Amino acid sequence: MVLTVAILKRAGHEPLEAETAAEGLSLARTRQPDLILMDIQLPDMDGLEATRLLREDSRTCDIPIIALTAFAMKGDAEIMREAGCDAYITKPIRYEAFLQEVESVVQKMRGGHPAQ
Repeated sequence: MVLTVAILKRAGHEPLEAETAAEGLSLARTRQPDLILMDIQLPDMDGLEATRLLREDSRTCDIPIIALTAFAMKGDAEIMREAGCDAYITKPIRYEAFLQEVESVVQKMRGGHPAQ
C-alpha cells in the first residue's frame, strides 16, 4: 500500500487508505471514491468477497474497482471480473503500467473524458 499511495500522490491523486476490508468498505460507503484499488489478500476478508459486497451495495456498486494481486495464473482475470473487478494489476507494481491502468479506468468512469 505504501508504494501505491506514493505513486498516486506523485501523480496528483488523493488516495484514501484502509488496512482491512472492513475499513475499506466503510470508507467506500462514506467517502465515495472515484476508484477502489482492492488487494485480494486482506487480513480480515478475501478481497474478492469485499468486492462482491461493494457491488451489492447501492452506495458503492458503480465505483470502479481494480484488483491488486500477486496471482497471475491462467483464469485469475476471469475470476476477478466475475467478482466485480473492472481490471486487475499484478504485483510487483510497475510504475508506468500501474498509472496507465488507473487513468484508463478513471477515464472510463468519467465517460471517456481525460482525468482531471
